[in-house]
Amino acid sequence: MSQESEHGKWTVSSSDESGDEPAGGCEKPSTSSLQPAGRGRASEPRYSCPEARKAAHKRKFSPLGLRGGNSPPEGPPAPKRPPPDGLGWCLSSSDEEGDCKGQAERGDAAAASIRQGEDCAPKEMASNEPSLNHQSAEPPDKVQDAWDLLDGGNPFRFFLTKVKGIKSKYNAAALHIKDILSHLFGTLVSSAQFNYCIDVEWLVKQYPKEFRDKPLLIVHGEKRESKAELHEEAKPYKNVRLCQAKLDIAFGTHHTKMMLLYYEEGLRVVIHTSNLIEDDWYQKTQGIWLSPLYPKLPPGTLGSAGESRTNFKSDLISYLMSYKSPTLNEWVEVIKQHDLSETRVYLVGSTPGRYQNNDKEKWGHLRLRKLLKDHAMQVPDENSWPVIGQFSSIGSMGADQSKWLCSEFRQSLATLGNSAKPLKNQEVPINLIYPTVDNVRQSLEGYPAGGSLPYSIQTAQKQLWLHSYFHKWSAETSGRSHAMPHIKTYMRVSPDFQKIAWFLVTSANLSKAAWGAFEKNGAQLMIRSYELGVLFLPSEFGLDTGYFQVKESLLSDEPASFPVPYDLPPEKYESKDRPWIWNIPYTRAPDTHGNMWVPK
Repeated sequence: MSQESEHGKWTVSSSDESGDEPAGGCEKPSTSSLQPAGRGRASEPRYSCPEARKAAHKRKFSPLGLRGGNSPPEGPPAPKRPPPDGLGWCLSSSDEEGDCKGQAERGDAAAASIRQGEDCAPKEMASNEPSLNHQSAEPPDKVQDAWDLLDGGNPFRFFLTKVKGIKSKYNAAALHIKDILSHLFGTLVSSAQFNYCIDVEWLVKQYPKEFRDKPLLIVHGEKRESKAELHEEAKPYKNVRLCQAKLDIAFGTHHTKMMLLYYEEGLRVVIHTSNLIEDDWYQKTQGIWLSPLYPKLPPGTLGSAGESRTNFKSDLISYLMSYKSPTLNEWVEVIKQHDLSETRVYLVGSTPGRYQNNDKEKWGHLRLRKLLKDHAMQVPDENSWPVIGQFSSIGSMGADQSKWLCSEFRQSLATLGNSAKPLKNQEVPINLIYPTVDNVRQSLEGYPAGGSLPYSIQTAQKQLWLHSYFHKWSAETSGRSHAMPHIKTYMRVSPDFQKIAWFLVTSANLSKAAWGAFEKNGAQLMIRSYELGVLFLPSEFGLDTGYFQVKESLLSDEPASFPVPYDLPPEKYESKDRPWIWNIPYTRAPDTHGNMWVPK
């Protein structure tokens, strides 16, 4: 089966899927002399990543002009987007090393047991890798702005990442990873980074110099060769420990993106959507929830103290305990020693397993369903309030919408309060936001932006019915229409798209692996992957109306309105629009850099 579009025909390439094996355990980086294949070659990333990311990396180093070959097309290339005024971002620590490579390359016993080691000099870039300086275009005195963001004006503590290449005003309330790790936010004792795709060298250099020798735990899901590569990358850093998350069910991933930052002054939790690689913090739209600084409880206080109304502390501990890792148990003890009572969001996580009875409601979409049932408020004419899902990757949904999307998944997302009357969930509209080919082609990165949108032709051809639900990516109000989304958000909105009943930012894409799927006629929920997100409910922010107002513009000063990171109402695909599919060529129209896309 194939479809023709103005960008070329969909044609099938070989599948890259492979099986999984059980994994688990935490360890220091291996001291073996294994040299991973491809390491040091400019055309391949240093870090382990999916095939779509590798294809994007390759095309950045070896772009193909519209007429083919490794040179610009004959005649004038497609006009590049004119640079807006006041480009740049403001980083929170010194950039004297010039360590942002460019688009061409991308006192407690528990705490004391988190390893501390020696500082290691960062490795030099390969000589054939270009070094483009993407440092801040703004004065150093604006560094303090990152702290000011947390000190007021943002009750939700929800942020977007800074984007290079848009007007500075659209980055004014955004954060870079260096802002998050800045000494302005605390005096770091140790940290833990949970993620999917990790560039160890780059990550270490995002910490201020004075914190680069502090104990760092990296929680990952790599196996076999990829695990060996990660060990090799981490080997020079004596303060780094690696923790391999168990993935006992085939095709699962460790997709959670979280930071635990333990300071002399307290503890901070960061739940976000970015991989720990430069590309994800450069020209993409990402989401961040940054907790308050949690103070330490008085000595002798029970670990159950310092709980929030949202049970965030106990839920975070339960999530960490699901890894069954002694090293993460050390972090559980750190969390128990802190007061998390100021948290106003709910934790929504997924962990691999098969769950029955009450355990079904601990994770995945049934966890979201229970929270919405117990804590969300009903609204008038709720069946007319659409569900919006926005994501950067798509799994297999089944032969038709009744198999998962419009049955168990919609039932969960359409829940609002504990209504005595049965929900007519089949009436609740679903709007799915996913970039079109033209969205990607016209982006700041051009076609390589599609490397972080790994929807494959093999999956797309099995579910052409799904595309009738698709809406374009548009973010003019936040100045980010040309910064492709890697953020994932879900919400329930009013028919006029002016009110929000709830909002979720999460690592979970639109897939059964991430959210879970029923087995045994609904008696069992099976989840393949680790995911994590936070749920915002109006009642936790002093609103008794049952909804947030949508903030008209991210630049407006409306503290009680929620800052949705894209335009509402969403614009439905037109007949000529096609969803971005990474593993087919696009050769009929150049991107913003005058290049075409041939992934293989």
